[in-house]
Amino acid sequence: MAPPRPKSVLITGCSNGGIGHALALEFHARGLVVFASTRNPTKMSALSSLQLPNMHFVTLDVTDAVSVAAAAKTVTAKTGGKLDYLVNNSGCGYTMPGIDVDVEEAKKMFDVNFWGVVRMVGAFAPALAASKGCVVNIGSGAGMLGLPYMSIYNASKAALHLFDDTLRLEVAPLGIRVLTVVTGAVSTAFGENSPMPELPPESKYQGVKSNIEAVASTTTGMTKTKVEKYAKKVVDDVLGGATGKTYRGASASLAWFVAAWVPGWIMDRMLVNGSGLEQM
Repeated sequence: MAPPRPKSVLITGCSNGGIGHALALEFHARGLVVFASTRNPTKMSALSSLQLPNMHFVTLDVTDAVSVAAAAKTVTAKTGGKLDYLVNNSGCGYTMPGIDVDVEEAKKMFDVNFWGVVRMVGAFAPALAASKGCVVNIGSGAGMLGLPYMSIYNASKAALHLFDDTLRLEVAPLGIRVLTVVTGAVSTAFGENSPMPELPPESKYQGVKSNIEAVASTTTGMTKTKVEKYAKKVVDDVLGGATGKTYRGASASLAWFVAAWVPGWIMDRMLVNGSGLEQM
């Protein structure tokens, strides 16, 4: 009798030191065939240098339909047309007061955080259906709260969450599971890799520029979960058959509680406190 086919997972956004990097290592440690991807393969040097068996590397730009289609062809050629888990982790930030937003920059961010996921799900749906697999989308507590200076990022994650809620119903008849990982504060280089916001010279928020920059760099003093611990919890959820939403990372469950139970006027005060807005 032939040995059972090993489970496979494709993860987007596997840059060095990030969530995707940690998830790739954790899935590999659990015995899965891992396809790690980024737009720029040099950013996966920490993974590729390990030369692990059953760890494959794919160049993939989630904003490019041709690149996504090519990745789907590459992966399914190695897995016999099946994919057990698709982890959409690619993401980028954009920090700017709502009235100062550059719409073109905002569109670029949405193209990664939201439309990139839509492209990936569409391209890999046949392979996921063939294996009765699972879509895992990395969401954010920011998609549940009106965090100041992050309106566009917040909106991209809120859109993703609602997309997932609908997608889950639509693909259930195909045997595909959908899991949204509502992510709190995790210790990664995400903020360090995000460009500092450049306020327009005439911005009304020049006086709180340092506050805005602190948000962009995620140096606001919050407690963060180590990325390795986060990855273990997420992989436990995925392999354990979780569906719907799971809350992982520091303050993720708190975001749910605040959004669900705290009166709006109290929430507003909580979010404004320390943001600099109270000084304007």
